[in-house]
Amino acid sequence: MSTLSKIWLSSPHMGDNEQKYVKEAFDTNWVAPLGPNVDAFEAAIATYIENDTHVAALTSGTGAIHLALEILGVGHGDEVLCQSFTFSASANPIMYLGATPIFIDSERDTWNLSPILLEKAIKDRIAHGKKPKAIVAVHLYGMPYKVKEIAEISKKYDIPVIEDSAEALGSTHEGLKCSSFGTIGVLSFNGNKIITTSGGGAMVTKHLDYKKKAIFLATQARDDAPHYQHSHVGYNYRMSNILAGIGRGQMEVLDDRVAARRANHQMYFDELSGIAGIEFLPEPKGYFSNRWLSCILTPSFEYREKIRMALLAQNIESRPLWKPMHLQPIFSKCLAFTDGTSEDLFDRGLCLPSGSNLSKEDVNRVISIIKNF
Repeated sequence: MSTLSKIWLSSPHMGDNEQKYVKEAFDTNWVAPLGPNVDAFEAAIATYIENDTHVAALTSGTGAIHLALEILGVGHGDEVLCQSFTFSASANPIMYLGATPIFIDSERDTWNLSPILLEKAIKDRIAHGKKPKAIVAVHLYGMPYKVKEIAEISKKYDIPVIEDSAEALGSTHEGLKCSSFGTIGVLSFNGNKIITTSGGGAMVTKHLDYKKKAIFLATQARDDAPHYQHSHVGYNYRMSNILAGIGRGQMEVLDDRVAARRANHQMYFDELSGIAGIEFLPEPKGYFSNRWLSCILTPSFEYREKIRMALLAQNIESRPLWKPMHLQPIFSKCLAFTDGTSEDLFDRGLCLPSGSNLSKEDVNRVISIIKNF
């Protein structure tokens, strides 16, 4: 067992004021899933994202996707188009509602949803009498998807977009913040994200009635009555005032966290891009990625695994890129429109340590091992 200090892939990074807001929650006995911190956290996110957005703070990004699907009318027997190259939380909520995911492969420019394959899938499903009810598009690793192209397809076929920005808080496309492009946006504040509330997420929308419905559903769908009365199935998805206090403190350092992760990525790029066979995902013109995780492509699966194991031997965590959903056992029977892009990225790609609390020495330790290898 190595005695070297552990370098994590993406660990939480606290600021100075999180404890202050959490203490306020304890001191005032606001520990329930409502209160001043919840209101202030939602307001801080909406102010940051701008673009006339409204925010509902929830227990997870997964819960936010679940509520978004339900608000958009997805139900049993429906089909939802979903990016295949993503984490399973993008697709699982489709199954919660008894709907079926149809998986769409990625394109090379951003590693995100392919507009060409998306439109091909829509035409196919319409031809079979099954017009999809929604599109789940993901800003993977903080890189915005092709916003204009996806929006045009959404408008052309009148299919709403759920914008999975779980990894993209702080990223922009042509100056506008991610999570403000789709019909409903989704954020995650899980422990490994760019900012964290330990566990948590949020739904973002320009439609105030969608926010109100999300809060209604997230608080067990209790009707307006003096007694407990329920006319709809509800969920326990509302964020607590304590966790929202952590979120308030984290929002105050968000820009610093983005800058630190982008600096990590630049160090990796400067030192490793000259190595034959090592590739990085560049930012297309007009795109700004928070570089939540710094990723490289290697020449082959075998090469990737040798690097990963060399890092592991030195107590350094790294991780293969997401295994596409259409390759996952749970989704093996689902229809998929693919061209091999995400499978190739999964085979050759590796996520390197990217936390905003990494020191330059930590990053150089990673670089040195890859160079020596």
